[in-house]
Amino acid sequence: MKTKLWWMVLLSFYSLLYSQQEITVARIKYKGGGDWYGNRTTFVNLFHYMRQNTNIQTSEREATVEIMDRDFFRYPVAYIAGHGNIKFNEEEVTRLRKYLICGGFLWADDDYGMDFSLRREMKRVFPELEWMELPFSHSIYHILYQFPNGLPKVHKHDGGPPGGFALFYEGRMIAFYSWNTDISDGCEDPDVHGDPPEIRQSALQMGTNILLWILTN
Repeated sequence: MKTKLWWMVLLSFYSLLYSQQEITVARIKYKGGGDWYGNRTTFVNLFHYMRQNTNIQTSEREATVEIMDRDFFRYPVAYIAGHGNIKFNEEEVTRLRKYLICGGFLWADDDYGMDFSLRREMKRVFPELEWMELPFSHSIYHILYQFPNGLPKVHKHDGGPPGGFALFYEGRMIAFYSWNTDISDGCEDPDVHGDPPEIRQSALQMGTNILLWILTN
């Protein structure tokens, strides 16, 4: 009960803070052949949902940036998704590591097909770290909307349950990887994938939880 009350107080504080400024997310434009540009309506809908259901003000949609862009460090949250190969050059590896160590956060969403290359490239960025699966009790699943069984299952992919994985650097979570579910697809326009309303709702709520957690930690 005390923990829940603490999160409510903290969320109210940050909602007030972010109600004074628009937040956005940096979609990483990467090389390697994967479709970094997919999920075109994800953040349009997710940001609209957040503006309607929280006090946090967002931009209309995400920004598109490359890791080596001058303004990459301006964004508190970077997002990466796709169905294919991700490839960073050595400069990008170094700069992404610096971004995450200096306070930035990476949300990687499995679009089915990028798991191998994402894990490979992040191992280059942080060779000393391993992805850790978060327990269902973790606050990212409860900060606003309740997901007692962890990530909701949006799309079938390989079947089986989804998983939420994290990288921790010196005790701080610096990256969250939503795997085998496709939260991004669930947030798209209804006619893109034809998901039932309850599936879209769960994706929008989980996406809201993820961004709220990142912004308040």
